[in-house]
Amino acid sequence: MAFEIAKESYAGSIKEITLGEGKKAVKVGGETCYPFYLFEGEMPNKPKVAMEVWDMEPEEWPEAALAPFKDVISDPAAWAKKCVEDYGAELIVLQLKSTDPNGKNASGEEAAKIVKKVAKAIDVPLIVWGSANVEKDAEVFKTVAEECQDFNLTLGPVEDKNHKPIGAAAMAYKHAIISSSPIDVNLAKQVNILLENLGMPMDQVIVDPTTGGLGYGLEYSYSVMERLRMAAMAQDDDKLQFPIINNLGNEVWKCKEAKLGVDEAPTMGDPERRAILMEAVGAVTYLMAGSDILIMRHPESVRMVRSFIDKLVDGGTAEDIEGIKKLLPEAKIDYAKLAPTPDLTIKEEEKAAPKKAAPKKAAPKKAAPKKAAPKKAAPKKAAPAPAAAKAEATPAPAAAKAETTPAPAAAPEPEMDAATKARLEAEAKAKAEAEAKAKAEAEAKAKEEAEARAKAEAEAKAKAEAEAKAKAEAEARAKRDEEENELRLKRAEEKAKLAEKRKLTKVSEIPVTPAGDKPSPVDEILINLNRFHRRG
Repeated sequence: MAFEIAKESYAGSIKEITLGEGKKAVKVGGETCYPFYLFEGEMPNKPKVAMEVWDMEPEEWPEAALAPFKDVISDPAAWAKKCVEDYGAELIVLQLKSTDPNGKNASGEEAAKIVKKVAKAIDVPLIVWGSANVEKDAEVFKTVAEECQDFNLTLGPVEDKNHKPIGAAAMAYKHAIISSSPIDVNLAKQVNILLENLGMPMDQVIVDPTTGGLGYGLEYSYSVMERLRMAAMAQDDDKLQFPIINNLGNEVWKCKEAKLGVDEAPTMGDPERRAILMEAVGAVTYLMAGSDILIMRHPESVRMVRSFIDKLVDGGTAEDIEGIKKLLPEAKIDYAKLAPTPDLTIKEEEKAAPKKAAPKKAAPKKAAPKKAAPKKAAPKKAAPAPAAAKAEATPAPAAAKAETTPAPAAAPEPEMDAATKARLEAEAKAKAEAEAKAKAEAEAKAKEEAEARAKAEAEAKAKAEAEAKAKAEAEARAKRDEEENELRLKRAEEKAKLAEKRKLTKVSEIPVTPAGDKPSPVDEILINLNRFHRRG
């Protein structure tokens, strides 16, 4: 029996969006399966890689990022043209960094001039990325949309706080927009609903879930993108069935790890290779989560990621992808000097340690015989044989002396043993008490740390719950205010229509005719009598 791959069926699919116009127009989206699950569905359009261009000369870029563009870094139009002609960029993203209120705070008119200049220099779709300041972006994008109405641009990011002015400008001048939300599925859906209610054509909307460069940021973004794709495909949520764009290069290259030189972080390897690989690895990660457009910076990262996409879709092995081509000199790092000295000693077994320590404690017992050595000297004083021979008449006193002299010499031995034993017992007792005290202190300290940790976690949890509650209340309040405002506008519109209707209605004249002659009182009495008679 042949092996059959288990396949999932999906209720929904991703909308296909067209960016730009003409032969170089780019289509994204259209998937009917999870990312690269080609055995379950289709990916009619491969994920695209867009290269970013700044509208001003960067000030804090590392040398590795500047090297490919050092001859065009001060001219956005030439920079964009080089990305298209030399590096094969399918999309260009113009970052309006000069409009940041915390930086140069350039006006909308200045930004529009640069956008128009870049758009004329390239023949691929152009995405215009703002400063992420809601007020400034609303002001700038209205001007850019009007001044560049001859170009089919994509404007973003558009948030819930500025969706009305930017959405209205995009609809008026036929531009696409990027719906942005801060790493939250519900907020992403809410912004899309607001844009749809505004009247924005939903076949001109791309979703930006907010992109993290490294660490927790990348993990959070990845999780939200997975949930967006699952809601769109498995749950058939039409409010989330949009292509996803990730502004990756801007986030990765501003990380500390991408900027550290070889002198600051020699153990992290060559700075140029490190940053390029960080960007490439981040791009592959987001491709696995469902990204349709990746905004990247370094040409080598772009080349490797494009090759990776081709291998996944068309087949092949990653071994065929050429390695990184360095533009900077090779970093000189003495890894042998940085490596720690190896410790080749073998630790003794714990069970063998007490056996070797026992003779050291018993050492005083061996020293006792040395102190008792004078016992052997005692017979020398009582041992003169001639004296014993001469005094045969008095053997008993000599024997008495011989018997009595050893007794005083043997008495100190048990006293020394008792003192040593007492000293050893005292030392052992003191050691046991010290160990017990240290153990009790360690347990108390661990208990205090555990209590402090539990308290901090409880406080953090309470704070998070309070913030979540406040956020939910604020969202509910905003939703209620919006509904009330819509109802108020609806009532005002109905009232105006009613007033207009009343104004147009002609008041018909009621004819008034005079009554007949009023009968006299006598006639009235007669009339009543006749009526009564008729009843009878």
